[in-house]
Order: sequence, then structure tokens, then C-alpha cells
Amino acid sequence: AMAGLPLSLYAAPRTAAKVAQQQQQPGGAAPARRTFVPSATEARKIAMYSPEFYMACTAGGVASCGLTHMLVTPLDVVKCNMQIDPQKYKSIFSGFSTTIKESGLGGLIRGWEPTLLGYSAQGACKFGLYEFFKKYYSDLAGEENAEKYKTGIFLAGSASAEFFADIALCPFEAVKVKMQTVPGFATSYGVGFSKFVEQNGWGGLFKGLTPLWGRQIPYTMMKFACFENTVQALYKYVVPKPKSECSKNEQLAVSFAAGYIAGVFCAIVSHPADNMVSKLNASKDATMGKVIEEMGWVGLFTRGLPLRIVMIGTLTGLQWGIYDAFKVAAGLPTTGSKK
Repeated sequence: AMAGLPLSLYAAPRTAAKVAQQQQQPGGAAPARRTFVPSATEARKIAMYSPEFYMACTAGGVASCGLTHMLVTPLDVVKCNMQIDPQKYKSIFSGFSTTIKESGLGGLIRGWEPTLLGYSAQGACKFGLYEFFKKYYSDLAGEENAEKYKTGIFLAGSASAEFFADIALCPFEAVKVKMQTVPGFATSYGVGFSKFVEQNGWGGLFKGLTPLWGRQIPYTMMKFACFENTVQALYKYVVPKPKSECSKNEQLAVSFAAGYIAGVFCAIVSHPADNMVSKLNASKDATMGKVIEEMGWVGLFTRGLPLRIVMIGTLTGLQWGIYDAFKVAAGLPTTGSKK
């Protein structure tokens, strides 16, 4: 079914066209230009839940997910290799040492290109669609029920958003894992993508989609629901004043702290599926049954977990901090408690 798609679909980064809107100034002055995500200093604020609001959230998602995942590429390289070959990569420190010894420092950043591109696409869908589905499900439930069952709204909105986000991520993730775990596979994403399709076909790019859903949907449900509830708890029990009286920097500090706490739980919930995705993408003949037989259930839940807790906790904290900082810069409120 994938044969008819152009090879360049996922083969190269795309540069988004600049979207500008001209407004006629009074007195016949030259029209002023506005970018599609205006800053907080512009005269006209972004209306909540308007198309511009969702565009701003989508752009914030690109920045928060793409950049943070790229920055922790060295941790991801070691984690993936610990999952694939635990006899060779026995611990975090030996994993770094072995990788540098065999591939030099450059070996620690293998796969940074598909990581940046893939998680930028995922972040756009994850955050932009989460804001959309959260509002959509809240409206369906009605104001009273939405408040009463707000955690259910958070869970349903994040699961719906992640379903689509993983379809965008999956092809990049497949090439990334291959580049990081198969020595000499490719030194650039363009080469790696072409080689992967040649060896595995277009269908191979989506071989890991089901376990990716199994990893990312529970992860994202925990990420958003835990974050939203943690933000509310922090303002209620920890922060000595209401959110409305906090400075923007204080609100962003709360976002980072709540994000880090949520990230720890995310890592634990999604780790078995993360092991499964790494093993499936590393070997053409791998199946879920074979992976479970090889690793065992205990290994599936625990192999590489400490490193992933550190990585995901840091990632999630940074992502929420960056995302909310982006929203603040665009003149929008931070995510979470309104009180």
C-alpha cells in the first residue's frame, strides 16, 4: 500500500512556509506584517481556541519535542544499545564507554536527524491536537461534567492526539533505531532512509506502529493527565499564592517541576513497549512473541529502565517548560490550573 508514495515523503526535512497576514493601517499607511504566531507585545492577542491558538500550540509542540529529544540523543543511543545487546552494553557507564571506544564521540549522536524531524512532527500533533481534543471533549461533556471528570478529559484528549502523533513519528523512529544500533548502517538520515526502504520496503517503516502506540499512548496519557493534576496540586498545596498572583517565571517553574514528576511515571508505564519497539526495529525477523521469549517479562519491564527514567523525567520537564514558555511568549496562559 505504501508503494505509491513518493520516496521524498519522509526522506528530507521540510521548511515551513512563512505565513503572513497584512492589515491595512489607518490613514493609508503601509500595511503591517504579522507572523502566524504573534508575540505577547502585539496589539491583538490570540483568542483562546481560535485557529491562531491551535497554530501557536502546534508550533510550541514542535519546539518542545524536537529540540529536547535531539539534545538527549547520546542517552537514547546508549539506551537502545542496552536494550538490543545487554551482554555488550551492561550498564549506563559501560554503554557510553563502549560506544565512544568503537565509534568515537560521533557515535553518541548517531540518529540525531531522524530524532529531530520525527519528534518535531510528533510534537506538533501531540500538543496541537491535545489542546483541540481537550476542548472538544469538554464541550461534549458540558461544563459541569467536564470539571467533575476532568482527569477523564485529559486522558481521552491525550490518547486521541497521540494516536495521530505516532503515525507521523513511526517512519523516523524506524530509521533512527537502525542507525543507532546497527554499526555502519548509515551516517546520515537521507542515506539511512533510502537504505531502510530498500531493505525493508515501505511497510517496514510502519512495522513498529502497533508497539509504538503501545508505548506512546499510555506514556502520553500519563504525561498530560499527571501533569495537569500535578500543576493543580502544586498550586493548591505547595505554591504559597494563587496562580493569578504568580509571575510568569514562577508559573514556568511550576510547569517544569510538574513535567519532571509526570515524566518519571511516564517512563515506568511505557517502558515495556519501548523495549519492544527497539527490538522490533533492530531486526527484520523479530516478532513480539520472539522478543518476549528472548527478554522475558522481567527484562521487558526493567532492562534500561533507570536510564530511561532519568532521560524521560528530564525530557518531560523540559518539554513542558519550553511549551509553556512558548505560549507565554505568544501571549497565552500556561497550561493547567486556572486558579
